[in-house]
Amino acid sequence: MRAALLREVDGPFELADLPDPAGDGRVVVRVRAAGINYADVLIRRGRYPQMPELPVVLGSEIAGELEDGTRVMAITSGSGGYAERAAVDRAQIVPLPDAASFAEGASFLLTFLTAYVPLTRQVRLRPGATVLVYAAAGGVGTAAVQVAHELGARVVAAAGSHAKLELCRELGAAEAYVYDEIPDDLRVDVVVDPVGGELFERAIGRLRPLGNLVAIGFAAGMWPEMSPAALVGRNVGIQGFYLGRLLRHEPGVVGEAVGELLALWRAGALRPVVGAEIPLAEVDRAHELVESRRSVGKVVLVP
Repeated sequence: MRAALLREVDGPFELADLPDPAGDGRVVVRVRAAGINYADVLIRRGRYPQMPELPVVLGSEIAGELEDGTRVMAITSGSGGYAERAAVDRAQIVPLPDAASFAEGASFLLTFLTAYVPLTRQVRLRPGATVLVYAAAGGVGTAAVQVAHELGARVVAAAGSHAKLELCRELGAAEAYVYDEIPDDLRVDVVVDPVGGELFERAIGRLRPLGNLVAIGFAAGMWPEMSPAALVGRNVGIQGFYLGRLLRHEPGVVGEAVGELLALWRAGALRPVVGAEIPLAEVDRAHELVESRRSVGKVVLVP
């Protein structure tokens, strides 16, 4: 099979012929689409906290077909998706809705679980709550805008360019701003933050009493060190979310959330946003698109 192999940090991908994956108790999926997540970019740059052993085939989210033609989507437990075939734990296989494309399937599980679980299990969205979503035009961001809106919140979206703001409004945001134009007096109940860096620190000051900051990622840099005094004095909290660990330790929670999300997707309340579909052979270009933050929604590789 063909696969995109990363041999070294900061190196190019190599389109290599590798042996087909062995089942070994797992299910082999013919990959029809593989989602690129920002964690993949961080691994390529050597900045991910849990670096895999190199060389590696990246890709933790796929959609495709089983041997009998059944259409599925799946989380690959960290790697293997940038290929024509991938071996997946049976428990991670999820049916792909009939009306969904493979690209949408490869854009759904990680992004929507990362938005939905914190907003339904970790924070309390009171009636009329305001939710500020950073990187609102990205993969997790477009999911968070839709989920928060569906849960009855008033959503404020923030993104890196004016060109991305209309998409945020279409998905349910009541207001949308580029980062340096967010009103100074904006106060919110929840911040969903896949960005980190200085935006994380600023978000603390935007929280109303009893508000929560959901820390998801650090695309703009690691989180600053913070004393509990900054939280105690403001009556606010920080929730951290890492789907990989939750899958290992609380798979039942994830499975329950998947069922709820599928029902919402089938009802038309949510939709994955596919920003670009790029051939597997052009994986370097796809990564550059994600890393440059010019993309919206999910960038998907097509083997």
